[in-house]
Amino acid sequence: MTRERETIDCFLPGLASKIADISLAQLESADNPGLALFRDAGGTGLLIDAQRGGCGADLAAAARVHRMLGSWSPSLAIAVNMHSCTVAAIPPGPAADMLLGLVAENQLYLASAFAEGIPGASVISPKLRGERIEGGWRISGSKKPCSLSKSMDLLTASVLLRPDGVDEDQLALAVIPAASPGIEVRPLDGIAVFPGSETHEVVLRDVEITDDAVSYLGATDTLNTAISGAWLTFSVLVSACYLGMASGLVERVLEARRGTAADRMMMVGDLDTAMAAIESVAAEIGAGADDPATVARALHLRFATQRVIERTSALATELLGGIAFMTGDSARLYTGCRALAFHPPSRMNIAEPLDRFLAGEPLIVT
Repeated sequence: MTRERETIDCFLPGLASKIADISLAQLESADNPGLALFRDAGGTGLLIDAQRGGCGADLAAAARVHRMLGSWSPSLAIAVNMHSCTVAAIPPGPAADMLLGLVAENQLYLASAFAEGIPGASVISPKLRGERIEGGWRISGSKKPCSLSKSMDLLTASVLLRPDGVDEDQLALAVIPAASPGIEVRPLDGIAVFPGSETHEVVLRDVEITDDAVSYLGATDTLNTAISGAWLTFSVLVSACYLGMASGLVERVLEARRGTAADRMMMVGDLDTAMAAIESVAAEIGAGADDPATVARALHLRFATQRVIERTSALATELLGGIAFMTGDSARLYTGCRALAFHPPSRMNIAEPLDRFLAGEPLIVT
């Protein structure tokens, strides 16, 4: 991962050397020091342009950073991925410019209350609801699981709201300070995967926000540009995160010279081919593509990468051996790799919409 190391040294100088001094066990603990190190290195501004005080990385460069993070620590990669995808999901406009400027300048973490972590759940039907009050809204509901729940400075939540003068509910994005009255973080006991990602339940009980904290994305039965952009970014970056976890396993195989030359060549070739595909789709998105065909390609990329990770991580773990699995890092990395299957949209939820799209129908993500 030479290019990935060069990219992270370019945008976040000094982070790699600091992470190298920390064991995977520490990075995968509830007190994960990687989140503070990433913040201190300016990482919260990775996808924010330089004019607003950020690093100015494009999506392909961000994917290389996320792959590197995944190889270091699954928990760190997953937590950072939530922040990065939330940054990318902020609808453009003066309010977004101000918000992202604050994020970059003050090194703020954004958490996201979007899709529920249950099989087959809708990815654009939020569980949060809003009640109209004078000058704003009162928001209630919960998000479970929610990464970055302890380090978050701002919570961005998808919520169904009915703006004044409109006859139907619309999907809206609400930006809520994490310290707002009515927000509670409830620990999820027994979390075995990504324990250092601060993944818990965030409960909102009558949290009041003003009108200027809300951006409307439109009716939930259409795939508009704002939603498309969010799915494009998520598909690319989450694929890179998990590819990094598999890469961390393969790096250990290479260092220990496990398996045959053919085994090692095949694993590296599969991982690098998948990364080339991720960078290709990222470049397409960076050039402005956000149409349904690009969304479909990004989703196909995510599931193809998932198959590469499943195959490669299984072989790498086998080659590292049972003792390493029971006492070393391979179990943490291998278990992390498997979780890509549980991110929305699931294969079971998106297969029919993609199949209908291939037959010439509109792409509707439900």
